[in-house]
Amino acid sequence: MRTTLSLLLYAISSCWLVSATLSKTDAKKSHKAEAETSPAELSVLERGLVVSDPHWKDIVKEEKRHCAHIKRTFQGQVLGYVTPWNSHGYDIAKTFGSKLTSVSPVWLQLRRRGPETFDVTGLHDHDPGWVKAVRKSNKKVRMVPRLLFDGWSYQDYMSVLGSEDEIEELGSELVDVAKTEGFDGFTLELWSQLGGNKRKELVHLVKHICETLKAKRLDCILVIPPAVTNSGQPGMFGREEFEQLAPVVDGFSLMTYDYSSGARPGPSSPLPWVRDCVLQLAPNAQWRQKILLGLNLYGLDFASQGTEPILGGRYIEILREHRPKHLWDEYSGEHYFSYKRNNAVKHVVYYPSLKSVYLRISLATELGTGISLWELGQGLDYFYDLL
Repeated sequence: MRTTLSLLLYAISSCWLVSATLSKTDAKKSHKAEAETSPAELSVLERGLVVSDPHWKDIVKEEKRHCAHIKRTFQGQVLGYVTPWNSHGYDIAKTFGSKLTSVSPVWLQLRRRGPETFDVTGLHDHDPGWVKAVRKSNKKVRMVPRLLFDGWSYQDYMSVLGSEDEIEELGSELVDVAKTEGFDGFTLELWSQLGGNKRKELVHLVKHICETLKAKRLDCILVIPPAVTNSGQPGMFGREEFEQLAPVVDGFSLMTYDYSSGARPGPSSPLPWVRDCVLQLAPNAQWRQKILLGLNLYGLDFASQGTEPILGGRYIEILREHRPKHLWDEYSGEHYFSYKRNNAVKHVVYYPSLKSVYLRISLATELGTGISLWELGQGLDYFYDLL
């Protein structure tokens, strides 16, 4: 889902650059809102903006006004993803680097070229100048690029999972790349590719990779699907796998979003479901600090013709054009609204708000987990006051 969503978001972020032009009738009103871009002396909490009934005009006016005094308030791990097709994410990582413990640029793919032969591609996206700028904002930040096991056939997996020599060569290749490129480790995305099959073998593979990386003082983060599906069934990664891997994995990037992704409008990450996903993995608190509770910074626009992801720029554009009334879903802890386009087709939008983000950060604090943000630059700038 994340790979498909990433492609959709790429297309949308590219289109937004073209479609964000204001009409003449909106220019004066919108200009006034956009003038509120200088940092604020007070945080969004102190400005009384974290509410259940936000007005569209306040969002448009304030969304770029983060607090000028950037300091970290959340005490757990914070992993932020950055994608090459969303340049604003690169700026966010530099501006709010002091609030992040790790940054995961979505740059790399791991390909199997043949027996015991592996190749990491995507290194052309590595931007050393940007990495240096992020480290300048936070000397302790860890640079852990996302590494997608890409283009692997089922036979590739079987060959690697069944061979200690293959696994050892794979680990060595990752260490070599990390040392050559100056990375602090990797964020591995491979678990969902086998659809929940071969879990025992995958645990062995991940454990070996992480042990190899850790021996060289490199971090190993694992992307994991939700422990509970949106139908209430057990997911593809459960407590057994978590407890086996927790001693060697530095962080589990838990994808607690995309709860509603079909044609029927609904929340992205209902709070009770998010809580359940964490507690199913870690009913006891021993390893819970390694779970990075996933926060989506994109929204979803539901219509009869289909559902599309929506980024901050498009969201603000819709608010200006349609002036919708935000409604609060108390159960899920999310805001939503509806609007109609010229063709009279009804759209329902679920998009993160200050209150929805605040409640999820509060839940992470309560449970003792960290946070992962998919992805930096998709949300509104003042969200980062809450971290």
